[in-house]
Amino acid sequence: MQDIPFNQYLKENCRTTHDSVDELVMSVKPFDNTENYIRFLQLQAVFHKIVDDIYKNPQLNEKITGLAELARYDDVILDLQDLNAAEKAVSLPIPKPAGAEALGWLYCAEGSNVGAAFLFKDAQNNLGYNAEHGARHLGPHADGRGKHWRRFAEQLNNLDISDSERKQALQGALTAFAFYKRLLREIFELPEAA
Repeated sequence: MQDIPFNQYLKENCRTTHDSVDELVMSVKPFDNTENYIRFLQLQAVFHKIVDDIYKNPQLNEKITGLAELARYDDVILDLQDLNAAEKAVSLPIPKPAGAEALGWLYCAEGSNVGAAFLFKDAQNNLGYNAEHGARHLGPHADGRGKHWRRFAEQLNNLDISDSERKQALQGALTAFAFYKRLLREIFELPEAA
């Protein structure tokens, strides 16, 4: 199993699930109006609150340079405050990913920043928000999204993990995607998927 890089292993085994998340997000038209965008921010707040502890994990920060600075929960909260909105309480049990499973959640969270380029443009063009007001958490990394992702992926690939831990990380990523979809359905008041 170790014949492909860790990030590639996660990408290949999450592709279908990842694509379904993208489709679901766009189906709720988060950038059509402020009300939808606030719901999107509330969704992001719950997800980023979960991964905030992973970003700030001391052991992971020893292995992945600058990891704590990549956390976006605080930016999501500032974005909500810009719109005079607050976090939303949800009925779903909130996961506490740990161990290798947390790496899968981290992969989802950091990978989402690459795709956020399109979301950031929509927030700017449709609603007038930017990296200083309303869309901080969607803003690009100072080095650019692509360059930043390649450096992050390289550090992820250099983690010394076993085949068993790879499987746990994959399960974490799949769980993160599934949770995000359920959370979106609750916040946007959509029916549960069949």
